[in-house]
Amino acid sequence: MLTCALALAQEETGTTVWFALKLSSITFGIFDAFATEEDRGAHLVGRIAAALMEIAPKLLAEAPRSCPSR
Repeated sequence: MLTCALALAQEETGTTVWFALKLSSITFGIFDAFATEEDRGAHLVGRIAAALMEIAPKLLAEAPRSCPSR
């Protein structure tokens, strides 16, 4: 999923950096940054988020969550 997500992140003009991290054999993470708050919002409702939410029940210990907006 993360390999496919990289291509999607590269299509997002407002996503300035996107990294997938393998922390252990069963723990992964994503770090991404955005030019504006609007770009962040677009990412959170975009294709990567939709794909993650579709498979989240199978792969994640708990549902993904983001920090609240300031």
